[in-house]
Formats: sequence, C-alpha cells, structure tokens
Amino acid sequence: MSANSQPTSQQQTGRTAAYDSAFLRACRREPVPHTPVWFMRQAGRSLPEYRKVREGTAMLESCMRPDLVTEITMQPVRRHGVDAAIYFSDIVVPLKAIGIDLDIKPGVGPVVEKPIRSRADLEQLRPLTPDDVKYVTEAMGMLVGELGTTPLIGFAGAPFTLASYLVEGGPSRNHEHTKALMYGDPELWADLLDRLADITAAFLTVQIEAGASAVQLFDSWVGALAPADYRRSVMPASAKVFDAVAGFGVPRIHFGVGTGELLPLLGEAGADVVGVDWRVPLDEARRRVGPGKALQGNLDPAVLFAPRAAVEAAADEVLAAARDLEGHVFNLGHGVLPTTDPDALTRLVAHVHERTSR
Repeated sequence: MSANSQPTSQQQTGRTAAYDSAFLRACRREPVPHTPVWFMRQAGRSLPEYRKVREGTAMLESCMRPDLVTEITMQPVRRHGVDAAIYFSDIVVPLKAIGIDLDIKPGVGPVVEKPIRSRADLEQLRPLTPDDVKYVTEAMGMLVGELGTTPLIGFAGAPFTLASYLVEGGPSRNHEHTKALMYGDPELWADLLDRLADITAAFLTVQIEAGASAVQLFDSWVGALAPADYRRSVMPASAKVFDAVAGFGVPRIHFGVGTGELLPLLGEAGADVVGVDWRVPLDEARRRVGPGKALQGNLDPAVLFAPRAAVEAAADEVLAAARDLEGHVFNLGHGVLPTTDPDALTRLVAHVHERTSR
C-alpha cells in the first residue's frame, strides 16, 4: 500500500466485479463452471494485431503508454476468449521507473548499463512510489472498466530474477556473477534482495490499488538454484513481497521455470497458487506442494506447433493429471512462443472449456 493508505473494504475482500469469475474461484479453490484458461505471454509477438500496434514503438515506451497497454492487454481477451487478462508490461519496468539505466534490446532482452557488483552500486535502488508509475495506475483503470467481469492479473518480477539482471547486466545462461555475489557476499546479497522486495511490493500494490484482481510473481531464473540456496538466500525476499500484499485479499500466484525441485518452497513463500512448468505432471506437483494451494499450468508451449489432435490429446493429459487438484488454472508451462499460431490458442481455450464444462 502507499504510505498513507489502507485497503478499502473491497480490496480487503477482493470483491471486485470479477470476484465470481471462474479464474478467481479456481484460485480460491472453489467450485468452477469450467477450468479457467489464460496464457503467460498471451499478449505479444504471436498476435499480428500486436505487431501492428507496436510497430515503430520501443518495448519500454509501449509499457509506459496507457493507450497501448490497454489495447495490447485486451487483444488476447477478444481473440481467444481467455478467462483472465494479464497486464502488459515487463519485469524491468519498476527498475526503469526508479532511474536504473537499462534498455530492452530486441533479440537480447533487458541490458543494464551499470551492473550492481558492490555495496556502492546498491545506491542505484531507491524506493518506488506511485508517482513513479502513474501510467500503470491510468492503464489499469482503463482496463478494469473495459474488462468488466473478466479478471485482470497484475504482475512483477521476483527479487531473485530482478537481481540476476542487475548483477549480470543482462540475460545470463549460468548466472556466474549472480551466484558469485550470493555465495561470496551474503550480506550484500541479502540487502540487494531486500531492496528489490520493497520495490516489487510497491509495484504490485500500485496495481492492486488500481484494480488488479490477482497478482503473479515471476521468478523466471530461480530454477538455477538448489533448494537449500533458495530457502536461505531467496525465499525471505519473495516472502516479504507476498506478505506485503496479503492484506488486499487478492490471489497471489508464484511461477518459475525449471522449478520442479523448488515447488514446495514456492508455495511456502506465500503463494495461494503455484505455477508449474511442463516438466512435472500436475498430480506429482500436487504431492510436492501439499494441501491448501491451487496449481496453475502446465502444457508445454511447444506442443502448440503439433497438429490439432495432438494438442487436444496433450491438453487432456494435463486435465487428467489435474483432476484431483483443490483448484486448477489451465495455462502453459511457460510463455507463448513468438511463432505460435494464434488460432491454436483460440482452439485450445475452447477445448478446455468444453472438456471441463460442469
């Protein structure tokens, strides 16, 4: 929450116009009329209308223009009939907003001009205020009005993944600098993640206060860690983020790639819904995560390039594995791949809805 605000009664209960949607009911582990579906990266490069509207506009600029954000967020809702929208942005937006010198380079990803490698470098990270991201509040308001009873998911990058970009200076395959700092200077590492936890919590709070019905914390790179390292060096910061927004009463989703060995800890960090990539079947994920959590996932995104019958068969396998879950949100096990046929996504949504209609 912002410094002088308290959750409204609506925020405390999460009772937005979308409260009784299939997506939010599944997140709360309540009965649903059908298994809800949305896709990570559902708004983006796979859609020709996205490429058209983004033409000539840099990624970070797109994230700061409420009109573009609204249009891009709405595109997959109109086209695919998904059960939730996810706010169009990028995980480095809050870092850019506080003045970090970075850019998203096409074909590369986020590149940081001055990586954080010392305690002095830490001073780059000041607190995030709502005034830093007024465009988020404006875009969220526009979207909530347009979406009506369809939920809007807010999101942010988790402290570890943000730290990995800041320390490496960009995307990394092996995270050498990140792990060297984590192991070599655990006190500086803890301070870095703690600052990032505060920035992330503030960014999610802005989104919830502006109308997000749920939030997802993306820890894209945390699968690079062993469970003991995650528990000791990462989980306290992620838990701080989840704790900071707990009072709003909106579902909190946690997702990482290659996190089969970390699934119990992702839930323990404070998530209400644990996202599962395609490497672990959902019935096994349920055993690992334990009771009291909904699960999200987990069709392999590459399956969508197979013939329709094969896609539907694979989706049915996911649904079969999810049969005994307390709550299930159908999703891919990672984001939509850029060259995916959009019609395959539309057909998949219809198939899941038809198969699970109650």
